[in-house]
Amino acid sequence: MGDTDLSNELAFALELADLADAFTLPRFEQADFSLGWKDDRTEVTEADRGAEQLLADHVLANRPGHGFFGEEHGLQGDTDSPWRWIVDPIDGTSGFVRGIPVWATSIALTHQRDEVAVGVVSAPAMGRRWWASHGDGAYADGRRCRVSDVDELADAQVSVTFSSGWEQLGLTGELVAVLQEARRARGFGDFWQHCLVAEGALDLAIDAIGVAPYDIAAVRLIVDEAGGRFTDRHGNSTHHDPSGISTNGLLHDRVITRLGR
Repeated sequence: MGDTDLSNELAFALELADLADAFTLPRFEQADFSLGWKDDRTEVTEADRGAEQLLADHVLANRPGHGFFGEEHGLQGDTDSPWRWIVDPIDGTSGFVRGIPVWATSIALTHQRDEVAVGVVSAPAMGRRWWASHGDGAYADGRRCRVSDVDELADAQVSVTFSSGWEQLGLTGELVAVLQEARRARGFGDFWQHCLVAEGALDLAIDAIGVAPYDIAAVRLIVDEAGGRFTDRHGNSTHHDPSGISTNGLLHDRVITRLGR
């Protein structure tokens, strides 16, 4: 990734996470927000929009040669730059508005070659934070992450997020079969399931159909740097497909064979 010092970019991403946490956590704890709805019937609050603009303003002031893409306000900054920050201000808004602490700010610095250089996921209501930079490993609260060595689905702990998209693909039956074959099945959802794969607590996580780059760019890098694999359902290493599957690597090809058709 050229001469870019990724340690500086990671430090900046962690600074962005601190800013987001200071903005979102008090609003969550005090239920200090009003709820609205997007056209796709997903929730949005002014906390989402405010947090995103706060981060965009900080990026544009300190990285004027970079672009910025967020869930709520779209593309800002240098649209021609090969470097782009991709941000989901509150991943898990549906939980946020119901008082469920499983939500996070997801921050990724990406390069036009479809590489993720830096990824940070900060979940302040859980007191957890994960981060990674390209080639330097993944960390959870400062501890090095490593995926599991489970190599059989029958021994695996898995998380699946059902969505209407899986039904439209005719693959709900395959998802159910994966759950039935696994040792233990859960539905953690959003960022957390992929971070748990990176930590080695889960062996496989299958996201909903309909995810966007801001949902999965950061966790893609965190899983990969922990020694796992994060791809779309066809096995492509990307955050631009509306699907996302993370594994410890050992289970990946078998799952992709079943869900990639």
